[in-house]
Amino acid sequence: MSTVEKSEQQRLSVFKTYKLYVGGKFPRSESGRVYEVTDSKGTWLANAPQSSRKDARDAVVAARKAFGGWSGATAYNRGQVLYRVAEMLEGRREQFAREVAEAEGLSKSKAAAVVDAAIDRWVWYAGWTDKIAQVVGGGNPVAGPFFNLSSPEPTGVVTVLAPQESSFLGLVSVIAPVIATGNTVIVIASEKSPLPALSLGEVLATSDVPGGVVNILSGRTAEIAAPLAAHQDVNAIDLAGADEELAKELEIAAADNLKRVVRPQAVDYARTPGTERLTAFLETKTVWHPTGALGVSGSSY
Repeated sequence: MSTVEKSEQQRLSVFKTYKLYVGGKFPRSESGRVYEVTDSKGTWLANAPQSSRKDARDAVVAARKAFGGWSGATAYNRGQVLYRVAEMLEGRREQFAREVAEAEGLSKSKAAAVVDAAIDRWVWYAGWTDKIAQVVGGGNPVAGPFFNLSSPEPTGVVTVLAPQESSFLGLVSVIAPVIATGNTVIVIASEKSPLPALSLGEVLATSDVPGGVVNILSGRTAEIAAPLAAHQDVNAIDLAGADEELAKELEIAAADNLKRVVRPQAVDYARTPGTERLTAFLETKTVWHPTGALGVSGSSY
């Protein structure tokens, strides 16, 4: 028997340690807690970190710190960065297909199709970064010697409750539009199936996305979402992964500082998403500017 054959028989498997992704780094939960993640048949897959309120607050600090640089980047540059993420996802396609198959109980072929759709979705949003301003902004006709121009600007720090059932395609569909428009995001991964989201953090860390632009937390959705909904430095919240009761509680908490709220609704993430989530977290800035001096006749020249 060769040395290689002996080694293969004797070696122990190296289990993957999943961690949070906050501020471009991979911390363990501040609380030290973990919880078991199982596949659709109840078989143990991994211990995922169970985030605490302190982890949530740290994620807000990281997202706010990153907001200035990310929102100030050109839309073209953001598109390049998002496309780089898609390239990295393509290179780890098999890993994500395996994780999605285990998380959602899909066959290998169906899981691969879901991952392909998620990568394509990321590319789709990357293409929108420098086009959305032309769709929702522009010049406004006014009765007077003025230019009146409206342009979209990012809302700020956004909390997203990732869909519970669509662990990867749904995840991408709620993260990509938020950062494509210049916001920074705190993502609460699917409580039941957080592993694809935590692996996405590894992709983001090795791409060109600045640390803090995307922050990924795992754990009990209600426990993490409550302090984020009430946080005064969070500007908006997407309740995609909340049930009706939790959504109502979070919406009430979010009203304290007038957060923008996207309410949960039935969504087929396999369909083309349109621009709704791109525009959900944009503010419109309108600028008035005189066209020039007025002559005796009242016309400008």
